[in-house]
Amino acid sequence: MAFDLEMIKQVYANMPGKINAARTLLNRPLTLTEKILYAHLSEALPAAPFERGASYVDFNPDRVAMQDATAQMALLQFMQAGRKQVAVPSTVHCDHLIQAKEGAVKDLATANDKNKEVYDFLASVSDKYGIGFWKPGAGIIHQVILENYAFPGGLMIGTDSHTVNAGGLGMIAIGVGGADACDVMAGLPWELKMPKLIGVKLTGRLSGWASAKDVILKVAGILTVKGGTDKILEYFGDGAKAISCTGKGTICNMGAEIGATTSIFGYDKKMGDYLRGTSRADIADMADGIAAHLCGDDEVYANPEKYFDEVIEINLSELEPHVNGPFTPDLAWPLSKFAAAVREGGWPQQLSVGLIGSCTNSSYEDISRAASVAKQAADKGLVARSEFTITPGSEQVRYTVERDGFLETFTKIGGVVLANACGPCIGQWARHGAEKQEKNSIITSFNRNFSKRADGNPNTHSFVASPEVVTAFAIAGDLTFNPATDYLTNDKGEKIKLDEPAGIELPPTGFAVKDAGFQAPAEDGSKVEIKVSPTSDRLQLLAPFAAWEGVDLKGLKLLIKAKGKCTTDHISMAGPWLKFRGHLDNISNNMLIGAVNAFNEKTDNVKNQLTGEYGSVPAVQRAYKAAGIGSIVVGDENYGEGSSREHAAMEPRHLGVRAILVKSFARIHETNLKKQGMLALTFANKSDYEKIQENDSIDITGLTEFAPGKPLTLVFNHADGTADTVIVNHTYNAQQIEWFKAGGALNIIRKQVA
Repeated sequence: MAFDLEMIKQVYANMPGKINAARTLLNRPLTLTEKILYAHLSEALPAAPFERGASYVDFNPDRVAMQDATAQMALLQFMQAGRKQVAVPSTVHCDHLIQAKEGAVKDLATANDKNKEVYDFLASVSDKYGIGFWKPGAGIIHQVILENYAFPGGLMIGTDSHTVNAGGLGMIAIGVGGADACDVMAGLPWELKMPKLIGVKLTGRLSGWASAKDVILKVAGILTVKGGTDKILEYFGDGAKAISCTGKGTICNMGAEIGATTSIFGYDKKMGDYLRGTSRADIADMADGIAAHLCGDDEVYANPEKYFDEVIEINLSELEPHVNGPFTPDLAWPLSKFAAAVREGGWPQQLSVGLIGSCTNSSYEDISRAASVAKQAADKGLVARSEFTITPGSEQVRYTVERDGFLETFTKIGGVVLANACGPCIGQWARHGAEKQEKNSIITSFNRNFSKRADGNPNTHSFVASPEVVTAFAIAGDLTFNPATDYLTNDKGEKIKLDEPAGIELPPTGFAVKDAGFQAPAEDGSKVEIKVSPTSDRLQLLAPFAAWEGVDLKGLKLLIKAKGKCTTDHISMAGPWLKFRGHLDNISNNMLIGAVNAFNEKTDNVKNQLTGEYGSVPAVQRAYKAAGIGSIVVGDENYGEGSSREHAAMEPRHLGVRAILVKSFARIHETNLKKQGMLALTFANKSDYEKIQENDSIDITGLTEFAPGKPLTLVFNHADGTADTVIVNHTYNAQQIEWFKAGGALNIIRKQVA
């Protein structure tokens, strides 16, 4: 069934005219990215083309998607906006709060019991405001979106960094914070800096052990974790057309790991087949009718260097399977060189666990390819020598692959099927023994492998590969095994070589499901009551943040000078903290507890300048707040990379941090800080980071003349009576400065409604 069909019809009816007008304005052929963005402008075409990497532009997204962990705060904010119903089609997906421990059935039952208060809240808010609700067990948000809502040429925002998955179906889909989602649901335009464009030309065809996952693992190795920041990757070429729709989704999904705004493929036969295979033939027929508008112009792809800011070319026929890691998703190893890297790196050779699935690789094709490897093992007398888990992406996929025998194949070699949820991929994994913090290796088909992310153990060396390669490693139990060349020995002493995996893009007899897990909202939500207990430790109604005082900020304390990688996982950890995502004060007790203090190389240990003693970061900040003293946080490069969680911005704001000063920001986190009325600043001279001392008192001057493009000045007053004056930059435009002055974007929305 196609959801929101009338909306899609309207988008398609308007696209040709808008695209032709944009082509006239730019006076040249257009990329697909430009076509979709210019077709979704909030206002009329400008007098001159927008400048990539510089112009801030307002857009009208077609829809909003939220997962349960971030939806809580997004909807708590929306409740403060004063609207009666969401202005665009929106959905909530309960996938983040289900902890993997014993298996699908028991884990889902436990989640429904433990999270009942939150699920009831999300269901009632959805019911009241016209939001589609996907129940726990329905599946991972990005897989459910691909199966039900994504459509070629659309524009979607979602409160999860892997919203970009929908680019596999030709949609510009971008991860945002809950405040952005709140704006769009309230009927306001959504702002984005016009991104630069990277063209990725794919030639040849994938074969053997190589898969779509290896394309993005290769690209991640080329661009690194911040090489895609403020850029959109547009894939094209004959090689792109040969990749399945869900394979394209895998590639787009992991684009978040290089900091890309999003990634996208042009509409082709594979997308049409997938739409028809997921009961959306009507959308495929409409897309066929405007197909020329749903991909870049021929001239662009013939001469990509003229139209993209950067071009990468990959020959799929020569692409090796890759394994990326440990500890970062951009450390890329061709499979032929991985064994040597394991030995030279001193990484644990014995594999403890292999995990397949997640929002990145849980399609029917992924499961079928991995199952083809598992079946060989079972038929040849092999079982998995490491633990082995399987996470289906949706109930529709799970039901279908069970019907077709794939899940039984996995269990024959020792596999355990987990719930249709994020689970270990986001730290929702009650891994036995992880608390011992023993050195070990795991390999996953997930997207993100930062230290401590999966199981909380900093000594877990986590690697990323395709589901079929992960399955082969799980069978071998050894990271130096190369399934393309090496042999295994079965219980009879026979030498066994695994054949190349074989997959099926779409189920031959179609998808099937008994209960997909969808709850439609009430036709009249005015009578729906939302209850939040004032004594709840899971949910807390929000109070507006205070407006700026109208003066320069003086006498601020340095809370922490963070050293090295500081992702949103370091700023606001997931795992056990997910249960507090709807309670701002409680979850603020995890603020920056994973960041490394540059002055003592410790985590969650900073100096309280009021007492001279060291304590937990949140505790020290609460002491400053109680004393009426503001503070600043100093960070390194690409601060706030990773998940889109706005809690990483709201927690410092709530506890009284006034500014974040770093060498560079990850895009989503910088926007989240701005939305919450925070100062997001960067060093004009990155070496000034070294001037900051542990006992500094800081003044921020120039705020009374805060203006776009105009630097601010920070004075770091040292304990010895000396001071360093540091010039800092910002990227605030006029509207964002108003957010700061008002105390946050939500305060402005509320005034507009009133």
